[in-house]
Parts: sequence; structure tokens; C-alpha cells
Amino acid sequence: MRHINRHPTRGMRFTLVLLPFVILLAAYFLGSAVRLEANPQDKLLPGLSQMLEAISRMAFSPDKRSGDYLFWMDTLVSLARLLTGLVVASLLGLCIGITAGVFPMWRASVSPLMTVLSMIPPLAILPVLFIVFGLDELSKVMLIVIGVTPMLARDLEHRAREIPPEILIKAQTLGASSWTLVLRVVLPQLLSRLLTSLRLMLGSAWLFLISAEAISSTAGLGYRIFLVRRYMAMDVIIPYVVWITLLAWLMDLGLRQLHKTCFPWAEGGKA
Repeated sequence: MRHINRHPTRGMRFTLVLLPFVILLAAYFLGSAVRLEANPQDKLLPGLSQMLEAISRMAFSPDKRSGDYLFWMDTLVSLARLLTGLVVASLLGLCIGITAGVFPMWRASVSPLMTVLSMIPPLAILPVLFIVFGLDELSKVMLIVIGVTPMLARDLEHRAREIPPEILIKAQTLGASSWTLVLRVVLPQLLSRLLTSLRLMLGSAWLFLISAEAISSTAGLGYRIFLVRRYMAMDVIIPYVVWITLLAWLMDLGLRQLHKTCFPWAEGGKA
């Protein structure tokens, strides 16, 4: 049998999923054990006990200065910024995508604009955002909005333009107005695509958030990572990075389940 036709069984699939993670963890802890044996004060590759102690200190012991549980406070602050930025970007991207994808007159000007804006590196204009919007929450949210919206809008525009013209013609023949077409035909298609696009943009959104928090913030996951880096506190940095990865994965999983629940027809009838 050719390898292209071989499919793993359920048990084998579970094993293959875990195998790369097990290898990575084994390599890390092996390297950590070797370095700590040579130098017990080594900070580059902390052991599991050191990271657990750091997490216990950050998550379950109040800070002596503020009295806050820093780990959970940083998580809530970062999630609030991220979710606010993604919600605003989704609304803007959906409106722009519908406008450019459905109405040819608007497409002539909006589509090239979105193409140009999507080519601007968002991190390059971060100083401009700090000057215009200040150093508070608005600049961090705006970085996510500016970084995500053009890509969402372009993807949704292309999806709108892929809708078969026959469907639009039939709807107009039955008396549908332009707004009826948008609400009853185009919008359901784009909402499904929006969830998929958001899943693809989650990594970029986290990147923009961490970058903004690292430069100007007093709380947040990115702020904490760049604050403790000066002490080479890898026992804090590594768990924070793992936590960010877990949060991103949970958000991706939530969006995938929401897509299956709300748009089973987009799953090929398998949901």
C-alpha cells in the first residue's frame, strides 16, 4: 500500500499527536538536568520544580506591593485587550468585506485601499499609535485592530466574490433588494468564513498584543515577560509563554466548536 493511502487508527492518531510533545519535553528536561547538575544556579533552563515554585508565587501568593495575584491579573488584562481588539476588528472587517465584495462601485476604491493597508507592518507604526492614542489601553487595542482588520476584510471580500452569481440573480428575480441579498444570502456565508479567518489571525493578534504590552504597559502577560527578562527569570518566562500558547489554543478550539455549532453546513454535513 502506498503511504499516501495509509491512515492512522484512532489509537495511533492519539499517539502521533502526543509523540512530538513528549520528545520536546524530554529534550528540554534532559538539557535542564545536565545544566543544573553542572551549575545548580543556572537560570537558562530551569527545572520543573523551579517553574512550579515560580507559578505558585505568581498565581497563588498576593504581591507584597499591590496585593494582587499577578498571574491572574496579567491574564485578565491581556484577554480584555485582545478580545476587545478582535471584536472591533471583526465588525470592521465584516462591514468592509461586505461592502467591497458585494457592491462593485465601492469595491473600486475600498479594495485597493485594504490591499495597501494590509501591506503596512503594524509594529512599524506602533510609535505613531502611542503618539496619537497615548500610552493607555486604546493604543494597544488599536494595534490589534489595525493589524487584523485589513486581512480580515480582504479575506471576507474574496469569500463574498466567490458566491455563485446564479444565487444572487435568483434572489433578485424573486424580488430581493440589495440589503435583503446582504442579510439573507451574503452575511451567513461571511459569518462562517469570519470564524475561520479569526482562527488564522489569532497568532498575529497575540503577537501585536505582546509587542504593545512589552513597550508600554503596567500589567499584562507581555509586560510581565519583558519585566522579568532583566533578571533572566526563565522560571517565570517559560510558564507564561506556555500559558499564552494554551490560551491561544483554547480560543482556537472555542472558535472551531462555535463554527461547527452555528454553521454545520460549512462542515460538509459532518457536524
